[in-house]
Amino acid sequence: MKSNGAEVAHPVKETTGFALAKVCKAHRGSVGGMLAEFGLHVGQEMVLIELWQSDGLRGGELAYRLGVEPPTITKMLRRLSSFGLVERRPDPADARSFRVYLTEKGRALEDPVSLCWERAEQRTFAVLDPSERRELGRLLTKVRAGLGASTN
Repeated sequence: MKSNGAEVAHPVKETTGFALAKVCKAHRGSVGGMLAEFGLHVGQEMVLIELWQSDGLRGGELAYRLGVEPPTITKMLRRLSSFGLVERRPDPADARSFRVYLTEKGRALEDPVSLCWERAEQRTFAVLDPSERRELGRLLTKVRAGLGASTN
């Protein structure tokens, strides 16, 4: 908004939600830059993180854990599979479903991706002392729960 050629603050820009959105965008950009070194796009590492924790998840389970729609997971899995990081296999208990498994190449990315996240954590929160970091984490968890999001 402009008034007589001068910048006027817009009320939306003064909200906590706006600040959070800007922080999230900057953080994901930072992580994304580091992940690109390993051929990953932002968000793909989230699938790998879930599989490092529980290899062999169903596609629907991955969608639920990541809070995305099944078609989004299907697209992500196609890309990860084309990179040789995961493979889809029929679910022996349910012919309509499939399970997703890490390949050796996918497993090998666990340490490098974890290091990216550690570096991003240090860079992002360098201005906060440890107690402020803990408090911010606690508050963000509370906000996320208030939005009805899973805590996975």
